[in-house]
Amino acid sequence: MSKSLNSNSMTHRPLVALLDGRDCSVEMPILKDVATVAFCDANSTSEIHEKVLNEAVGALMWHTIQLNRDDLAKFKSLRIIVRIGSGVDNIDVKSAAELGIAVCNVPGFGIEEVADTTLCLILNLYRRTYWLANALREGKKVPGPEQLREVATPCPRIRGDTLGLVGFGRIGTAVALRAQAFGFRVTFYDPYLPDGIEKSLGVERVYSMQDLLFQSDCISLHCSLNEHNRHLINEHTIRLMRPGAFLVNTARGALIDEQAVAKALKDERIRAAAFDVFESEPFSLANSPLKDCKNVIFTPHSAFYSDSSIRELREHAATEMRRAIVGKLPDALRSCVNADLLQQQQQQ
Repeated sequence: MSKSLNSNSMTHRPLVALLDGRDCSVEMPILKDVATVAFCDANSTSEIHEKVLNEAVGALMWHTIQLNRDDLAKFKSLRIIVRIGSGVDNIDVKSAAELGIAVCNVPGFGIEEVADTTLCLILNLYRRTYWLANALREGKKVPGPEQLREVATPCPRIRGDTLGLVGFGRIGTAVALRAQAFGFRVTFYDPYLPDGIEKSLGVERVYSMQDLLFQSDCISLHCSLNEHNRHLINEHTIRLMRPGAFLVNTARGALIDEQAVAKALKDERIRAAAFDVFESEPFSLANSPLKDCKNVIFTPHSAFYSDSSIRELREHAATEMRRAIVGKLPDALRSCVNADLLQQQQQQ
């Protein structure tokens, strides 16, 4: 049964809260005529004001706050959550449906930015740009080839190396097209795609994770996180990797067992790595298993970001919230990730 959040019986506009942020400058113009918009700037539900917990019918959220079943149960009026981003692994989607809460995301945003960032990190690993720049900043003299070898090694040639992509959706495809221009042989593993997609793009496909790990000189992760692939890169799968391979992750932090990767980096089983996402965010180097690894690049979950992409993302999220308020739930929503679960709940 569809429901409106803005029923005629309501004398006030419904309350929408930005849970883990304070800047509503993009969202306000889209929502101000249909909702009252507030911000919480919270890191957990324990920091959210009682008025929001009691009255908010809609919640906008980034990736810095977790909503498990107990958290969701604290909200007395909540009917719609819009994740400002694509991943919803910080929300208990099933429990949300059981509580009658629709969960939406913004799929397909920042594809160019994430693909560009991924290639930037890969090129840094191969060309050693990050380490060479730091060497000069630290005052190191590099007068000749012998000194350069000390700073730049290992520095393999890109052309002909195999880039293995785990996941071949929008971002994986965009990475493949960019990587081919640099001379990479591109292969991918994605069990969810139909046969033949690789032929139109001039890439190669393998049908097991083991084959991808064995063949790849550089591995880049581009899959969503679920209960089946948590710690996809672990002590066992690292042993299947080509010795001295590079590893890049701009997808989801929990795809990687950081303890196992830290050991492999120190043992040089993995030559070097670059991570934009982490098991625990916001990332703290001091508390990370990777803190003593010198052959790794860290960036702060920023691969999606550009001036244009962040505005588009926020506009799409606010527009989805507006659809929820002026329309019927869940029918009015374009990107409801738990629509089937909500329907099952309503039929019970």
